[in-house]
Amino acid sequence: MRTFHATNPATGAPLPDAWPVATDADVDRACAAAARAFAPYAASDGATRSAFLHRIADALEADREAIVSVAGAESGLPEGRLTGELGRTTGQLRMFAELVADDDWRDVRVEVADPDRAPAPKPEVRSMKRALGPVVVFGASNFPLAFSTAGGDTASALAAGCPVIVKAHPGHPGTADRVARAVQAAARDTGLPDGVFTVLFDDGHEVGTALVRDPRVRAVGFTGSRAGGDALVRIAAERPVPIPVYAEMGSINPVFVLPGAAAARTEAIAEGLHGSFTLGVGQFCTNPGVAFVPSGAVGDAVRTALAARTAATPAGTMLNARVCEAYGQGVDALRAAGGREIASGAAADDAATPGVAHAFEVELDAIREAPALLHEVFGPTTLLVRYDDAAELAPFAASIEGQLTATVHGEADELGGHDALFSALADRVGRVIVNQWPTGVEVGPAMVHGGPYPATSDGRSTSVGTHAIDRFTRLVAYQNVPQELLPAPLRDA
Repeated sequence: MRTFHATNPATGAPLPDAWPVATDADVDRACAAAARAFAPYAASDGATRSAFLHRIADALEADREAIVSVAGAESGLPEGRLTGELGRTTGQLRMFAELVADDDWRDVRVEVADPDRAPAPKPEVRSMKRALGPVVVFGASNFPLAFSTAGGDTASALAAGCPVIVKAHPGHPGTADRVARAVQAAARDTGLPDGVFTVLFDDGHEVGTALVRDPRVRAVGFTGSRAGGDALVRIAAERPVPIPVYAEMGSINPVFVLPGAAAARTEAIAEGLHGSFTLGVGQFCTNPGVAFVPSGAVGDAVRTALAARTAATPAGTMLNARVCEAYGQGVDALRAAGGREIASGAAADDAATPGVAHAFEVELDAIREAPALLHEVFGPTTLLVRYDDAAELAPFAASIEGQLTATVHGEADELGGHDALFSALADRVGRVIVNQWPTGVEVGPAMVHGGPYPATSDGRSTSVGTHAIDRFTRLVAYQNVPQELLPAPLRDA
């Protein structure tokens, strides 16, 4: 049996526990168990699945101290951040538990038959959302809890009635194991069939590839790089029966600072931008990687204030060596494409995975000539783009790649003059923000955490909020089906 070790990102030293790389037989057993569990689990009532999700949340909270300790050692993330992330994880589980407690989420529709309708009789038709089948969820490197083993993809798939197989992220296998134990205990306590939830480990790509190719798997949830998401989409599309891959793949989350806001709130804009692009050592998918700021003295003041804050930023520990190396390559590429560095934070030569903050600047015309300036740099770096006329922003916004978020900072008397900008952004992003910052994704029914490609592989979906359950369902209509053969939610009261 081949094993691997996670690494402490702060020291670069391997952690003591060895984790088994799943074999082909392990993958087959997990998929077979999930396939067997699908029919009874999908047929379970809302009260049962709601109780299951609540039990998972309770079990995670009961093991909070141990989970946070293991996650901290594997990810380098501070205790406060991980404690908050665990709260977000349990909050998501409870949100879906409340959603599925009754059948309103299924969008039940009943059309009564009319045999006397002319020129043709009208049949009785009833429809609802039905669970899709076994789902594979890939753990995310930057969120070992909220977007991993029992995170949003798992919570929404389980809520829909889909068994879940998690491919644990190799950066935090101990965290995945600890969380998986809580989920599996909750399944047993709720009396659910074996195979409703499984976790598999791998330090490469073979296990994930095998899972996506398995014909018993019906959908995939992924949070990670564009290269990784695109690869999974290709594998899923090449199957004899293609399946959907819901991949969140990155974003530069542009910020548009209008002239009035830059003049009236210079320090606040600089402070907010700095706090947002350096939050979590820049390792959130919603960190703003580019900010459009006016040319001239007003924009210069924002640049000066941002540079001062960036220069005073201490280096942080990045998630792992691979992320740190990719970050360094991204910063180098930004320089090579023409970005002028206006400030860099303190170095950390003694750290194994240092994340040093950087701020760069270019003119808007340079972006047109070097589109590589708008490539995502996953880490604490942002690029100021200086524009001469705010009227340039709308056509430029219409030309950018799909994004998770876009933010506009403007004074009340100037926002109304930029309806073209807002219209363009609504076509290119999943969440439009005004006078706030993109980092921090509220978990609630109205939230959309998605966006047109390449922010996600399917811009019609969200991975946060109650709409996320729709990814793991499909609509089924029943025409002239006797009451006793209908699913319970479609039967007459």
